[in-house]
Amino acid sequence: MTAPTLPGIDLSAPTPEQPRPGSRAARMGLPRAVDVLKDVATEYGVCIRPLAMRRTDLNTGQTEVIDLPCGATREDKCPTCAKKHRRLRQTQIREGWHRTDEPLPGPEPATEEQKALIVLRAHLEYGRDEAARASEWEQVEDLDEAIREVEEAITAEGLRGRVGPPHQSGDDGQGDEDTGRRRKRSTRRRQDAPDLPRRKVERRTVGKVYTAPDGTAYQPSMWLTLTLDSYGPVLSDGTPVNPDRYDYRRAAWDAVHFPRLLDRFWQNLRRCEGWNVQYAGCVEPQRRLAPHAHFAIRGTIPRDVLRTVAAATYHQVWWPSVDVQLYTRDRPPVWDEQTAAWVDPDTRQPLTTWTEALDAIDSDPDAEPAHVVRFGKQVDARGVMPGTDDAARTIRYITKYITKATSDCHTIATDRQQRHLDRLWQQLQITPCTDRCANWLLYGVQPKKAHAKLKPGRCKGKVHQRETLGIGGRRILTSRDWSGKTLADHKHDARAWVRALLGITTDLAGIGHAQGTTTEPVRHAWELARPDDPDVGPMSHRLMRAISERARWRTELLAAKDRAAQGTTPDVTATADSTTVNGED
Repeated sequence: MTAPTLPGIDLSAPTPEQPRPGSRAARMGLPRAVDVLKDVATEYGVCIRPLAMRRTDLNTGQTEVIDLPCGATREDKCPTCAKKHRRLRQTQIREGWHRTDEPLPGPEPATEEQKALIVLRAHLEYGRDEAARASEWEQVEDLDEAIREVEEAITAEGLRGRVGPPHQSGDDGQGDEDTGRRRKRSTRRRQDAPDLPRRKVERRTVGKVYTAPDGTAYQPSMWLTLTLDSYGPVLSDGTPVNPDRYDYRRAAWDAVHFPRLLDRFWQNLRRCEGWNVQYAGCVEPQRRLAPHAHFAIRGTIPRDVLRTVAAATYHQVWWPSVDVQLYTRDRPPVWDEQTAAWVDPDTRQPLTTWTEALDAIDSDPDAEPAHVVRFGKQVDARGVMPGTDDAARTIRYITKYITKATSDCHTIATDRQQRHLDRLWQQLQITPCTDRCANWLLYGVQPKKAHAKLKPGRCKGKVHQRETLGIGGRRILTSRDWSGKTLADHKHDARAWVRALLGITTDLAGIGHAQGTTTEPVRHAWELARPDDPDVGPMSHRLMRAISERARWRTELLAAKDRAAQGTTPDVTATADSTTVNGED
């Protein structure tokens, strides 16, 4: 039997690909204006979620609202700010990687005024000690006030740091159950780790210069990758061959304490090599979701030395044992208001305190650490010559994922990968992250400074979040003497280059060069404006103004580059600050 059809309708005709004009499908296929606005803002380098800051002139009382970039480092929040942050990191790595001179000069000699303040501070310290011995506490308070004033004067005079630690009053540290002696662990190396030679570290941060037979001198550097050990065989997509035998517990603990292991590696490498090795790199997850690190190293180190140091590096976690989980998230311990402690829900007996748990470890001569973190056998190291395409490509590789969340570095494409991620995250949820983590309650131990607001199995620490995969420390690691500059310094250099290219001069006479202090009184006061304030316009209006300003700024910059290429200079030199575009020059 043939199905009835309406007259005039041919069912064999092909279905039109385009929706009918005016239909809902046709309307939904049109791009949204607000999305196009954000795309254009991103294309022009405008922050899509700026912070509205109100600036008040303290002399005239005039106020204005200025949009400042949000400063996000992840592209899912703000692609523009994340891209700028990535470029700054690339500049920082590039400037410090192949340096041939020391990045930081030695300190200048102290002036007579600075020495006089130090002598005055010494006299006050001597007087305070005498007053404390005589129990003249009123005089001690007066001397403490005088010491604070002298230390402020020392800082204003241009000296870095503190002369000495501040004096603590008698009520400082109340409520801390760990007051008293400092716990010390033996520094004896483990028997299952090889010994390392120790040399006195030289005061240099640059590598050696090599001379070729033809007399050419060159100074190469290195690129290094460090990974963690295996937790079980994995497939090409990073998932375990046998999930039931994959050691998720050790994977979670290794991820949480991976930053400490990296610190130990650089300490051991410097002691073994005998010079202050400098590094810059990032931490990111492998496809199997275990963290590994890529580093640019200034100078060269033998590969055998790097492998030996990696094999000999470990980090011991001297925490209470977590072999047995006594409680669950559905049946946790309870807080007792009378004893101000966590107790067993059935017996009402208080759980072991943090101090008692550590004392039990100290008193046991056969105690073992709760966990030991080690590197895997895979250590990838190779030389990189300055100024080559390989160096530029390596810098891009190191900073490839720094604008992404840790869990977004590798796309989850299959159900098998999703289940692998879920298993690891479930283990991370019950892994203690610090000595104050609420997860210690699951193992019958009260964390340090326990209180009633703790939620076992629901700690808000960074390592327990799904998007971090247990990597709770900093993902960008840069040694102190890498480039001799901070990110703010590199940003200032970029702005100075643009101003010089545009022929714009700024009045910096009121800005001191030591610690960023100013020699003139503060002229403006800043405060965060509320979105519903009358002088704060809609976000779309602010973005459109920023796009227009950025377009004009880009035109001026391109024209300045053309003039610089032709060897000409601008006709007019501005004396005011350059035009601020979305909070940036």
